[in-house]
Amino acid sequence: MAKTMKKKTAHYVDNKKFLEAMKEWKEKCREAEETGEERPQISNYVGECFLKIANGLSYRPNFINYTYKEDMISDGIENCLQYIHNFNPDKSNNPFAYFTQIIYYAFIRRIQREKKQTHVKHRIISKADFQAFVTMEGDDTSYSVGGFDPNIMVPDEDVYKPKKKNKEINKKGLENFMESDD
Repeated sequence: MAKTMKKKTAHYVDNKKFLEAMKEWKEKCREAEETGEERPQISNYVGECFLKIANGLSYRPNFINYTYKEDMISDGIENCLQYIHNFNPDKSNNPFAYFTQIIYYAFIRRIQREKKQTHVKHRIISKADFQAFVTMEGDDTSYSVGGFDPNIMVPDEDVYKPKKKNKEINKKGLENFMESDD
């Protein structure tokens, strides 16, 4: 019986090579800091890794069907560039995981922002007087909006809930029963 060799899967980002590139960049940063210069630019390889991680993460099932996927990817790369100096190769030898988390949370923030904007748009549409947009003064022709129902896209409950101004302590468990009627 011959053993079948498992084909080694190639990852789209080589973590060891990525770690070495990050160490080189951190060393350049240290040298620039000692001489009083600005932080150096990242290498093309590091930028390419950010792009590959963001693109790869955008194909996960929880992110794949959004129409603003390019915005999510851009936000993720921007956040990686913004927080690249926080990565410490002495503490972690896994830059792939570090930057994947940064991109993941950038995606989540973009989705929340877009949901808020969509909710605001739907609220505006639901309160708008469409006849004012369809006819003009002196126009006696009848126009229809084409069967457009503005309430079709409006969710039943508010997707975006503004923050409460007064901070009230949420009671959990037994605290509901322990109130005194003093």
